[in-house]
Amino acid sequence: MRVWAALMIMALAACDPQVLADKAMRRTAESVVRPVLARELPGSVAEAATQCVLDAADPEETRALARDVGVEAGTLTVQNIRNLATRPVASDCFARNGVPPLKG
Repeated sequence: MRVWAALMIMALAACDPQVLADKAMRRTAESVVRPVLARELPGSVAEAATQCVLDAADPEETRALARDVGVEAGTLTVQNIRNLATRPVASDCFARNGVPPLKG
């Protein structure tokens, strides 16, 4: 019975609207960040770098990145991605995943 209750609690937590909204926002931001990073990094490396950059972003920064969905990222968005990529969290993630530093 306790196992069933624990499973129900986990299922309800998975339906948290804020968690779902955060995941959707991150996926949207991914669709903006990945093409920018793919300009200088090959496929799987660009994907790993995208995750590292998004891990370094706070929720407001993620929302700002997502605003460029459906259009080519502008110079401000590209600069924001580069700034996020230089944060220690992103740099450490790059190193763990074999992602080279971005070019200046």
